[in-house]
Amino acid sequence: MPRSRRSSDAALKELRAFGLAYPGAHTKSPWPGHLDLAVNDKTFAYLSLEGEPFSISCKLPRSSSIALMLPFVTPAAYGLGKSGWVSATPPADEPVPVDLFKEWIDESYRAQAPRKLAAQLDSSGAKKQKVTKVAKTAKTGTKRARKVTGR
Repeated sequence: MPRSRRSSDAALKELRAFGLAYPGAHTKSPWPGHLDLAVNDKTFAYLSLEGEPFSISCKLPRSSSIALMLPFVTPAAYGLGKSGWVSATPPADEPVPVDLFKEWIDESYRAQAPRKLAAQLDSSGAKKQKVTKVAKTAKTGTKRARKVTGR
């Protein structure tokens, strides 16, 4: 039984919301039929619009060769495939693999984002917590606060 447009639309909304949670992420519509995810105006995920057949393209510098083993994945058009971009159009009779595409969005964001923004993420994709430590100086015994941003 073919996937309903509603389930594809729900997957698109979920993936778009997931991508927009990254630091500096915003939507971008470079041409009709797309509402893409970008950071600093660099696209990191091309997504179809709700009501259209589901499709996604992401830059996968580490995992593109593995992604291309899936039957519904091809190198992205317009020469982007040479740079690790892949496009996916899952079969209409199967559910959209949202968790897989979230992993793709994460990898693509990290590949396209400025280092400063990508550094705000830890290995699980969550934002790093800025922790304020209170330290005593050995000489004066006074307290001072300092920000620690390490992992």
